[in-house]
Amino acid sequence: GVVKAVNGVSFEIPAGTTVGVVGESGCGKSVTSMSVMRLLQGPTGQIVDGHIRFRSNDGKVYDIAEMPMSEIHRIRGNQISMIFQEPMTSLNPVFTIGEQLDEVVFIHTPGATKEMAKARSLEMLELVGIAAPERVYNSYPHELSGGMRQRVMISMALACDPRLIIADEPTTALDVTIQAQILELINKLKRERNLSIIFITHDLGVVANMADRIAVMYAGKIVEIGTANDIFYDPKHPYTWALLSSMPDLDTEERLEAIPGTPPNMIYP
Repeated sequence: GVVKAVNGVSFEIPAGTTVGVVGESGCGKSVTSMSVMRLLQGPTGQIVDGHIRFRSNDGKVYDIAEMPMSEIHRIRGNQISMIFQEPMTSLNPVFTIGEQLDEVVFIHTPGATKEMAKARSLEMLELVGIAAPERVYNSYPHELSGGMRQRVMISMALACDPRLIIADEPTTALDVTIQAQILELINKLKRERNLSIIFITHDLGVVANMADRIAVMYAGKIVEIGTANDIFYDPKHPYTWALLSSMPDLDTEERLEAIPGTPPNMIYP
C-alpha cells in the first residue's frame, strides 16, 4: 500500500527564528526535513501534493516542491543547508575534511579556485571554534572526535551563507558536555548571521532552550504548534501531555509514565 509518511504538515519559519520539530521515532520529522531539501529517494519516496515555499536572497519566492531537479541545486546547499544526524556516516571516510569542504565551495561558487576554496574552508573551520583548522583540514573523519566531526558538518552547512539551516538531531550521538557546546555554537551562529533554523529532535529538554516555536508531530501530522511556553506550560493536545509526562524528573520519586500502545501503522492509519 501507499504510506503517507507525512500528510498535511504546515508551518512557517520566520527570518532569524528557530522552529523545533519534536516527536517520537517514526513520526515523520526526518521525512519532513528531507522533503524540504528534495532529498527523498524516488520512486519510492515522492512529494505527491502540496507546496514548499522559500523566499530566496533575491526576494523571489520559489516553490521547492515544483522546481525541476536540474534547478534545485540553486537552492539546496546554497540557501538551504542541512546538518545531518550522524556525522560519521555523512562524511566520506576516504577523503580528507579539506577535500570535502572544498567540494562545497566548488559546487556553489562559479569560478572558485583551489586557493579560494581552501581559504573559505579554513575560515569556516575557525568560525565553528576549531582551534587548529589547518590540522583538521588535512585530517580524515576517523581521526576526529564526535564533537569535532559535528563542528565540521556545521562548517560545511555554513560554507555558502544559507538563509535556512535544517538541523536533524545534530547532537544525538554526542555526550552531554559536547552536546551543550554544539547547541551553544548553533545559537551563537544564529544570532550572528540572522539564520532561520528547523531544529529536529526527540529531546524536549534540548528544544526548550533552542526553539522560539515548537511543532509536535505524531503519525505524520503536526498535532500542536506554539511557543515554548505554550507547549511546556499550557499544552492542549493529549499527545503533547503524554510526551511531557514521559520526561524524567529528578525532583520526584513518582513512577515514570509511559505512552501505552504502539504508533499507528502508516499504511492503515
